[in-house]
Amino acid sequence: MLLPFYHNKFCEAGLDEAGRGCFAGPVYAAAVILPKDFYHPLLNDSKQLTKEEREQLRPIIEKESIAFSVASVDNDEIDRINILQASFKAMHLALKKLKSNPDILLVDGNRFKRYKKVPHYCIIKGDGIYASIAAASILAKTYRDEYMINLHKKYQVYSWHNNKGYGTVEHRNAIKEYGLCRYHRKSFNIYAAEITHDLIIDGEIYTSDIS
Repeated sequence: MLLPFYHNKFCEAGLDEAGRGCFAGPVYAAAVILPKDFYHPLLNDSKQLTKEEREQLRPIIEKESIAFSVASVDNDEIDRINILQASFKAMHLALKKLKSNPDILLVDGNRFKRYKKVPHYCIIKGDGIYASIAAASILAKTYRDEYMINLHKKYQVYSWHNNKGYGTVEHRNAIKEYGLCRYHRKSFNIYAAEITHDLIIDGEIYTSDIS
């Protein structure tokens, strides 16, 4: 069972991103402030849920949350400032859009760029520990998946409706045959990643997992 809060007395926003290790498309981030007593039996890290479960939870989170927001940073910006900074920027943009100001930020992962003067806690695998981070992971994931499915209609050769821009075998083979398009992240050295089957970004290894 996920923990409902880190500090009972403060307003907390959970933060998470989606699409950091993708070959193509934007990185998305979501910020969610949940009521302290929020509970749903399905709520969990988005990677542990099916597509149907994520889609079932999304409107519930949006309706029941005190506040939520979703933001993205496109592939051109990712190439300009690097994916780590782009992930931070997407989170900051999401926080800026929140209709309520949180007292504390709970961030999935081990690094974060301070937002204004709001205290934050980085929590490794936090999307499987705290409800607000899990909710943010679901929103970021579903919004990004929706974007990539729509983008697939213009660039069908890459099968983004299936792989969402991750480096699956199907996606790699399409890149070999058709090359890169304007939505691919040129700074990721994708052709080298095709050989190793892994993508190393800022010292972290990303595989073709699309869950």
